Parts: sequence; C-alpha cells; structure tokens
Amino acid sequence: MLLSFAVDLYPVLRDWVGRIHIGRYRNADVWAQSINERGAKWLSKTPTIKLTDNSRLVLLDMLSGNYSRSQIQQWQEGALLLGFSEYLRHRQDEALDKRISRYFEAKFNSDGSWREKPCHVDAGLLAYGVMKLAGEKADRFRPALDDMWALIADHVGADGTVQYRKSMPDYRYVDTIGFICPFLVLYGIRYGKEECVELALRQLRQYDREGMLDKRGLPGHAYHVGRGLPAGLYGWGRGLGWFAIGLIDAWNELPVHHSGRSELEGMIVRFAHSLLKLQNPSGSWGWAATRGESRQDSSATVMLGWFLQLASGIKGLEKACGEGASRAAAYLMSVTRRNGAVDFSQGDTKDIGVYSTLFTILPFTQGFSIRLAELARCKEGVKDNGGIKEAV
Repeated sequence: MLLSFAVDLYPVLRDWVGRIHIGRYRNADVWAQSINERGAKWLSKTPTIKLTDNSRLVLLDMLSGNYSRSQIQQWQEGALLLGFSEYLRHRQDEALDKRISRYFEAKFNSDGSWREKPCHVDAGLLAYGVMKLAGEKADRFRPALDDMWALIADHVGADGTVQYRKSMPDYRYVDTIGFICPFLVLYGIRYGKEECVELALRQLRQYDREGMLDKRGLPGHAYHVGRGLPAGLYGWGRGLGWFAIGLIDAWNELPVHHSGRSELEGMIVRFAHSLLKLQNPSGSWGWAATRGESRQDSSATVMLGWFLQLASGIKGLEKACGEGASRAAAYLMSVTRRNGAVDFSQGDTKDIGVYSTLFTILPFTQGFSIRLAELARCKEGVKDNGGIKEAV
C-alpha cells in the first residue's frame, strides 16, 4: 500500500514543484537553448506517456500492462528527432550527436533494420524523423524505411486510403494524416516511388473532401467511410494539429514543380484562414479549439504554430501567419518550466470523441517546440527570397 501511494503521489509532487516559477523566459534564444537541452536528455530516456487518465492505484495499471503502449512512445520520439534535425541544420553539437548515435544504436540493427519492428502506422512519424535527422545518410536505415512503407501499404483500405487500425476498417482518423503523409512524400521522392507520394496526396485530398466541417474548413476527429458521417469532435485541438503537420510537411517535402504542390498550397491557404480565426489572444489554441473557454493545449498550439510558420512562406500569408506563429511561440514560452520542459499538453486520446483531461509534459510537444523555435530563429536571419524552401 505504501509503494502504491508513493507511485501515485510522485507525479503530483513532480508537477507541483516543476511549475514553481513557470514561464519566466523572456529571451527567445535562451528559451530555445533550454528546451533543446531538455529534449536531448529525454532522447536518452523518453518520459513514459500514460495510456489512461487514472491517477490512483497506478501501480496496478503498470503491473497489468495497461500503463503505456509502444506506439504512443514512437510519435513522442519521432517529434524529438524532428526537433533535433532542425536544430542541427544550423549548428554543430557534438554532445547531441553522441546522444543521437546512441539512440540509433538502440533502435536499429547494424543492417539498418528495426530492433523492434513497428506494427502500427503511428511509427510513420518516427520514420520521418529518422529520415530528416539522418539526411543524406538515411540510406543506412533503408530496410527499416522499406518496412514502414510496407506496413502503411498493408493498411490501405478498400477506398484506397490508409486505416488507422485494421480493427477499425470503416473509419479514417485525422491522426493518420500527421503520422504518414510527410513520411510518404519524403520516402517516395527520395527513392523514386511515386505511388507513395500519390497515396499521401489521396489521403489528404479525401480527408479534405469527407472529413471537414462545411464552410469552416475544420477537420473532425474521424469519419465513417461507408456512411460519409463524421465521428468525434470538430475542432479538437490536436486533431487540427495532426491535419496541419501532415499537410504542411507533405507540401514542404514536394519538389517545387511537382503537380501536387499547388493543390496542397490551396488547402494550406484555406486551412490557415480557419486556424487564425480560432487562435486565442494568448497565442494558444484550446483542446476544443472552437470554444474559447476550453483549456489551452500546448500540443495543439505548437503543431499549429509550426504550420503557420511554414505557411508564412506562401505569398499572401506572410504577415498573418508570421504573426500567428510568433504569438504561438510566445505562449509556449509562457508555459515552459524552469528545467526547459514545455507544460500543459493534453494527454493521450482514449477513443474517437473520448479525450484526456490530463494536461502535463509531452515529449512530442517538446520536439515540435524545438522545431518551431529553430525555424523562427532561422527565418529572422534570412531575407525573403520567395519561398520557404530557400529560407530553411
């Protein structure tokens, strides 16, 4: 009983102590360095994200195997890798390089295959992070990347789009957009597999057609393929984020003259206008973004901030999206703990329409905060030369 009580009490005390003097950062460069240092420590030992919201008798969840899932951890780690890929684009950091090397050794065999092969499409974000971070050396992980493509292809349903889970074949989740589309485009372009790029475009195109709130341009949590009916909440904050990063990173990975780029750009423009209308005065978006009274969510805010920062490279969106991204970054600074951990992200979603009531640290948010901070710093030092490709 004492052990169980201690396990329950520890996270409560940790959060209480961690939030003392929260949000004291005033300098963007100091903040950027602090969140990067915290993220680097988490790469070696990524905090476990709880599967449930249960805060009592947590030890029983641990013993029963109901405390966490590997697929949740994969998109946490993938976001950290994406953050470091942006950070290392502009500087050298030998200590971070060593941490990354140790991470790769722990995740991959010497032949470039997975040590623990993923079984869910969530790992697409991790594979994308590996490709972005490894850059020109990504070929060393080609067996693992090929496995990721095979896994995604194995989840294609009768309608030609990717299922989130085979156990739910009739639904298409907005999460899947963020998990797979950037990876499919980058992988397809690098290895000459146009079918991968086309699958990503189809996934985005179909969700834009079937999963969006008419005239408002807001994605629902999911939709039923056969009935064409929505499921879950329109305007779920992190759902907006999943759609945003899937769309903007897929667009950014496409070659400038690719036929799909202008189509995605049109979707970006429409979505950007919808998002800016929902941004709170603090710079954040709530977990239920259509309700200003809903609790602010750092995970949604950083994803949408990243979207706006990249979208500001599109003609006509420069000012509004640039200012929106700056306000989002300012909010994230205001909820960063003294140790560099960005706080108040919504916990893991339980099911369609069943959302977490926990708001705490999330390594995913940390990784995208690093990514956003680095891109913002880079753009401040680069003159406008007509496109985000050149700016970053």
